[in-house]
Amino acid sequence: MTTAQAETGRTVTSNIPARLDRLPWSRWHWTIVFGLGTVWILDGLEVTVVGNIAGRLSEPGSGLPITSGEVTGLAAALYVAGACTGALFWGRLTDKWGRKKLFMITLAVYLAATALTAVSFSTWWFFAFRFLTGFGIGGEYAAINSAIDELIPAEYRGRVDLMINGSFWLGAVVGSLLSIVALDTSVLAKDLGWRLTFALGAVLALVILLVRRHVPESPRWLLIHGREQEAEQIVSSIEEQVEAERGEPLPPPSPDAELTIHQRRGVTFVEIARTVFSKYRRRAVLGFALFIGQAFLYNAITFGFGAILTKFYDVPTGNTGYYFAVIAIGNFLGPLLLGKLFDTVGRRVMISSTYLLSGLLLFGTAWLFDRGALDAGTLTACWCAVLFFASAGASSAYLTVSEIFPMETRAMSIAFFYALGTAAGGISGPLLFANLTETGRVGDTVLAFQIGAALMCIAGLVAAMLAVRAERRSLEDIARPLTAAGASGAGSRAATA
Repeated sequence: MTTAQAETGRTVTSNIPARLDRLPWSRWHWTIVFGLGTVWILDGLEVTVVGNIAGRLSEPGSGLPITSGEVTGLAAALYVAGACTGALFWGRLTDKWGRKKLFMITLAVYLAATALTAVSFSTWWFFAFRFLTGFGIGGEYAAINSAIDELIPAEYRGRVDLMINGSFWLGAVVGSLLSIVALDTSVLAKDLGWRLTFALGAVLALVILLVRRHVPESPRWLLIHGREQEAEQIVSSIEEQVEAERGEPLPPPSPDAELTIHQRRGVTFVEIARTVFSKYRRRAVLGFALFIGQAFLYNAITFGFGAILTKFYDVPTGNTGYYFAVIAIGNFLGPLLLGKLFDTVGRRVMISSTYLLSGLLLFGTAWLFDRGALDAGTLTACWCAVLFFASAGASSAYLTVSEIFPMETRAMSIAFFYALGTAAGGISGPLLFANLTETGRVGDTVLAFQIGAALMCIAGLVAAMLAVRAERRSLEDIARPLTAAGASGAGSRAATA
């Protein structure tokens, strides 16, 4: 590494990104996966529990004067609104203060808000802390996806990112099975079971917080922000651990893989907006399409699936968790089994095909539901098939926006597309879906299915035209850092890639 002085700050030439990308998979990378990826398990637990306990919370004796529609509608929308707000608030600070500081703070916010949800004594308290729980989770999306993509080698980035985002559904399985116990009045009182469920989420968050202490700051972020010595120490330590595990020296990085950076402390909102909407406007359209499609589908159905089962098929409130556990397993298997293909077959083919297949299967499910050809079991089977592909597609949305924009804007880009896409589909989705399913009319629920299917198909077509071939490419090659030497014209050329 060499350092020279420039008028606008220090200019550093480094091969740190190339050294991180050439690392073979190791135990150290599993530490990153477990330390950072487990937050999606908490998110899945949160969303699933609320959907499954909606019926119980609305029953007399629950301890809260609230209706099922308010739980799956207003409370769900507030959770998503909190996540959108938190993503924007914490996303900016993640790019400014660093990945590690923020993924510790946001998890602490989640922990406190979830614990306080467990002691809700009135409707307004429950609503307020659902919002604040989402506020913490929203910040996690920006900080965690940034850190994962900057620490995981390019060869494995796609499958790892999809697997981690897909782990949301492991939390959904836990939440589904947990709700069965929590809603069993022979085991726990009506006003106690749901409280213990939220309390468990807080306990799990505390365990994850302790694990995360051992996850380092992103060397890429340190390099750009004038802390290259810290970056060098972290990367050297990782290399020593990997060499000790393999019992042989690592191959040297490519000699032409060095990157020259004009170090800066931060990037303004104007620069971020100009980068995203001018240099990378095609990629911006792609990001919006992917997030709006998956956000409407997932937030609407995740919060409302239990209500559909009880409303149309008379499934007892305490049994909805069994059905949700089945579709949650299908959701997790999608990213797990298809993830490698995003690194081999490629991003464009896999993103477009998973969105289109899930949309077409959902249209088929809507048709069968409208004809009365489904019961609770076959509807669950249909949703399992739909969400096997939709889950891989939805996970790839987070992967896409985290790797196709420059380093300095990464967390804010994730936050921005997550917030706007989720606000469009994730806030309106639960509100609309709750109103449609509460009517008890088959046609209204069919309409909700068809809207979600159409948005997924549209997003798939957009991906077929605009998705970036980012498989096995370094982040710096996909989108040159704004602070890199000669980056002034790189963005516009890369935007068409």
